[in-house]
Amino acid sequence: MKTKFTFLISMALFVYGSMQAQEYKTENIVLITFDGLRWQELFKGADSLMINDTGMIETPNSLLADYWSTDPIKRREMLFPFFWNTIANEGQIYGNRAYGNLVDNQNKMWFSYPGYNEVLSGFADDERITSNDKINNLNVTFLEYLNQMPDYKGKVMAFGSWDVFPYIINAERSGIPVNAGFGKATGENLTEKEQLLNRMQDEIRGPWGGVRLDPFTHHYAMEALKTKKPKVLYISYGETDDWAHGNKYDQYIWSAKQTDTYIKEIWDYIQSDPMYKDKTTMIIAVDHGRGVTKTSWRSHGSSVPEAGQIWIMAIGPDTPASGEMKIKGQWQSAMIPRTIFQLLGKEYPDKKAAPAIKEMMK
Repeated sequence: MKTKFTFLISMALFVYGSMQAQEYKTENIVLITFDGLRWQELFKGADSLMINDTGMIETPNSLLADYWSTDPIKRREMLFPFFWNTIANEGQIYGNRAYGNLVDNQNKMWFSYPGYNEVLSGFADDERITSNDKINNLNVTFLEYLNQMPDYKGKVMAFGSWDVFPYIINAERSGIPVNAGFGKATGENLTEKEQLLNRMQDEIRGPWGGVRLDPFTHHYAMEALKTKKPKVLYISYGETDDWAHGNKYDQYIWSAKQTDTYIKEIWDYIQSDPMYKDKTTMIIAVDHGRGVTKTSWRSHGSSVPEAGQIWIMAIGPDTPASGEMKIKGQWQSAMIPRTIFQLLGKEYPDKKAAPAIKEMMK
């Protein structure tokens, strides 16, 4: 069934056609993760159960003018204008369970480290990754595989709001520069913006000990994109998950909208730069889902039944403009690394395939 598997993965994650390298125009990859953003907000906009609950928002009615409509299609466009006005027209969006278009974690842990390992390495590792502890990942991520190749050596970079990313990516072993948590821009010849970001990060700590505010992650990454020109860039925004854990629905919604704006800025820059324009695929995904009730929405993990429900989207020169995907089927974030390698015309070199993939290939 190998032929069936190849067809499934190419259909499922953004690309059509043969496996020949010359078929694809993608030379650069931007992968973005959006920590803990529920598929419900992505596909239906702000939640009617929570948008004006005084226990979840600081000021009554503060979200209604900008984020509320009785029409869920309008609501989602109000919350994610870039996703629904650009990616929905020029790319593909997976995970609307109303159509049976299912995207799920392959791992059964349904929290961050296992989720990011799956997104980055291409398989679940529930035997070894059982916590969010700062332990170097024994698995090799697609970032590390690419960084070992001559065409990408020294051209792979990662930025994240959570201070565990140097361990998930195993920066020590992989040699990939990972600016995460409260890490600063380093090296010689820092730009004025990088120097300012370094200073401001010392002065604006944010409300969480191990997660910085996303503006720092975004602007460090944007400056690197403009000045260092990586061929492979990974960015992880983290605020939505932390505000949700704190039961701050207004902050969760505002951060979600801001992240949509950040992603638009990245795409607009890609389309303006000759190195990237029409040669770059951008993939956006999430590490896990969360609950659906007023109580469980704050949480995720194996005890929350909906926490493994996620979504994926992509836009780029090899991604047909199919928009919101309404075909029934099952997809997983574990497919992302192999799809990236397919887009780059390379065979994924991992030795441990995901269990579901092994089953398909029998």
